Amino acid sequence: MRSRTTLGLVLAMAVAAAAGCDRDDRGEAAGPPADGAAPPPAVEVPGTAVAPAATQATPAPTAPTGGEGAADPLRATAQAMFGIIPEAVTALRGQPLSAAQVELGRMLFFDPRLSRSHLITCNTCHSLGTGGADNVPVSIGHGWQRGPRNSPTVLNAVFNAAQFWDGRAADLAEQAKGPVQASVEMNSTPELVVETLNSIPQYVERFAAAFPGAGDAVSFDNMALALEAFEATLVTPGARFDRWLQGDDAAIDATERRGLELFVSSGCASCHNGRNFGGQAYFPFGVIERPGADILPEGDKGRFEVTATATDEYVFRASPLRNVELTAPYFHSGQVWDLEQAVAIMGTAQLGREISGDEAEAIAAFLRTLTGRQPQVEYPVLPPSTARTPRPVAQ
Repeated sequence: MRSRTTLGLVLAMAVAAAAGCDRDDRGEAAGPPADGAAPPPAVEVPGTAVAPAATQATPAPTAPTGGEGAADPLRATAQAMFGIIPEAVTALRGQPLSAAQVELGRMLFFDPRLSRSHLITCNTCHSLGTGGADNVPVSIGHGWQRGPRNSPTVLNAVFNAAQFWDGRAADLAEQAKGPVQASVEMNSTPELVVETLNSIPQYVERFAAAFPGAGDAVSFDNMALALEAFEATLVTPGARFDRWLQGDDAAIDATERRGLELFVSSGCASCHNGRNFGGQAYFPFGVIERPGADILPEGDKGRFEVTATATDEYVFRASPLRNVELTAPYFHSGQVWDLEQAVAIMGTAQLGREISGDEAEAIAAFLRTLTGRQPQVEYPVLPPSTARTPRPVAQ
């Protein structure tokens, strides 16, 4: 049996590797928290394109001051590498979240009239009842067209360094504009969206209340800002891993703990670190061995499509792993439905080692401890259209 001293050395080496490979969502390499620090119930998210998400103002939680947990090297390592999901996000880009913007964003998130067909909503592809994703390989959009990639979860997306698999959107507001205009998704235009919203008196009133002082409150930019404000509230605190990180030894069992040890010591945490267990940096899919074309389609070159840099071919953002048990199928192609299989593929493709069935089961068991309390969002009653509201176009 591995001694606690040896285990401590292995975990310390893994922390050093992760710190050198990537910066976590605090924007700096994580270090052990100061004794006595306590996790706050809510955080503010700084609005920068490269270091986002909600942890600059939040120290990582600490272990209990006494008992076995205080001397637990695995917990100390996890505290240095990861973090907890807060109860709430209170601000974006240094500004407090506006209740009026959040409520407007909630309505827009569920309003199909943002789409040309009046059939597709943000919730269609990012269903809040199914882990913030749609649980199909690729989303179905306007005219039953198939999208190019699997839909990432919207839950905890506020903590990501950038949005989309290729990171082409710096924040949730920029991301919100993309699907509305994409021909294979909602197939609308900024002009059509503004015309639609201006035709509905209740929306005109709500935009004026949410963006006071704006010369033209109903705008495509403000639509995106309202959606961002609502989506920033979609966090999932209270995961069993988070409770364990804060000192509850009973929150995870022996198999899940072994899975965490393997996740760290095998190198998974070199890419999947920070509060969101990923979403902070970009890596080639197939560092050691490129998967087959069924999992890694040759025509999708990832971040290369954004940067046109040869070294970015088949490079993708490390997927956040919070709530991963709810968001199958996996990878940007959406071709793997089994979490244990996804873990095994990562072993050969990214780490250059065969992960045994027993190891994959343990790591997957640990990953299921990252499922947090799901947002309870009431479906809104939307304001009625008027004679001036543009009619739907299905094709």
